[in-house]
Amino acid sequence: MTEQNAHQVADWNGQSGEYWAANQARLDAMMAVFGRAAIEAAAPVTDERVLDVGCGAGASSLDLAARVGAGGYVLGVDISEPLIDRARALAPQDTPVLFRVADASSTELPEGAFDILFSRFGVMFFEDPTGAFAHMRRALRPGGRVAFVCWRGVAENDWVRLPMGAIKDIVPLPAPPGPEAPGPFSFGDRGRVMRILTAAGFTDITITPFDASIPFGEGKTRDAAIDDAVRMAFEGGPLSLVLADQPDDIRARAWAAARAAFAGLAGERSVMINGAAWIVMARNPAS
Repeated sequence: MTEQNAHQVADWNGQSGEYWAANQARLDAMMAVFGRAAIEAAAPVTDERVLDVGCGAGASSLDLAARVGAGGYVLGVDISEPLIDRARALAPQDTPVLFRVADASSTELPEGAFDILFSRFGVMFFEDPTGAFAHMRRALRPGGRVAFVCWRGVAENDWVRLPMGAIKDIVPLPAPPGPEAPGPFSFGDRGRVMRILTAAGFTDITITPFDASIPFGEGKTRDAAIDDAVRMAFEGGPLSLVLADQPDDIRARAWAAARAAFAGLAGERSVMINGAAWIVMARNPAS
């Protein structure tokens, strides 16, 4: 196992996985509009078989299962045991879905077994994305299709840009990762995504921008919603990592600065933050 992959596995079976599992309902609600857009692009029909990569707590897998019906099948895979445990707990007993703790980039998959390769924000973390997609392509039937949603650049996504910008004069920020380093924004460059999928053997590739407002934080009043948005930023994502070892006075200053930034956004019982993504489609050649 490579160092980068080992880090991802450790993180998603530790802090990140536990955070997502504990906040599953609200985090899935935040991502729902993007997942629906990707599923509409995939256009699953009755009796189809779907591989859901990086399925998390299973929200997209369950939506896909409802589309393919009892004659279809969904396999949701994720490296996070806490999230797969949560997915299994949420899945109704008779739903045609199976969840597996596995790394889709390397785990053994049945050849030609799936009609659709799907992902909702689960494909940006591969150390070798071309190799990962080439491996997963073998699990698609000839003519099978790919549909996934991934984030565009960090500068277009206020859920990171806004709080991180608010604290930049309070605490030193780490150097940003390289544009191709595994992470949530590693597919921000449309040209890179096209190169990866082409090199992995896919054809008919389309990459379409998709923007939506994300309900970040919630509360019975606007002030409560703003406080909750700051709390979420402090507990998960890059802001939490930057502030993890900071003293209380620095954290208090950072809280005030992030709160002021969130207070400038629209929303009454939630804070609405801009999210910018790509909807990516491709096809496995028929022969």
